[in-house]
Amino acid sequence: MRVRWALEEVGQPYAVRLVSFRAMKEPAHRALHPFGQIPTYEEGDLVLFESGAIVLHVAGRHTGLLPADPNARARAIAWMFAALNTVEPPILEREVARLVEGDQPWTAQRLSLVEDRIRQRLGELSDRLGDADWLDGGFSAGDLLMIHALQRLEGSGLLEEYPNLSAYVVRGEARPAFKRAFDAQLAVFTGQPRDE
Repeated sequence: MRVRWALEEVGQPYAVRLVSFRAMKEPAHRALHPFGQIPTYEEGDLVLFESGAIVLHVAGRHTGLLPADPNARARAIAWMFAALNTVEPPILEREVARLVEGDQPWTAQRLSLVEDRIRQRLGELSDRLGDADWLDGGFSAGDLLMIHALQRLEGSGLLEEYPNLSAYVVRGEARPAFKRAFDAQLAVFTGQPRDE
């Protein structure tokens, strides 16, 4: 979804090749992604893996996701790293604790600890965002990755504790490029053609 959204934001056409779980572990796919995961990105001779790296590449090659000013550009890239390395990890830990380790006797205690770490990060992010629309001036790839990370909290009640962050996610989801990407992603699972 992150990669689709980035491509939609910059107006770059793309084609999607779906890969089964079995195919992800086969040598042909591992040649593209050494960890046997998705997504991968192919552009001519270039093959990339890791959604953050792909979004950074798309943002660097096309206008619309990184500011032209070098300092603002560097800050937007810093927010990309913050989304993936500071904010998202405890959110992913929560998903693992719930979905993979949910039947363990220590799950409730672990969830409590992980949710406290999430709240710490959300509090810091909320303070930084304040009443601004975006993290640093105009919408950037940093916002795209941060909003996507925060969306993983949907239904948890955690994000709602920070009204400015909830509103931030809603603003991101209201972007036409997000809507196009979401509709295209949804079509994969529903089999319905994408609305144009």
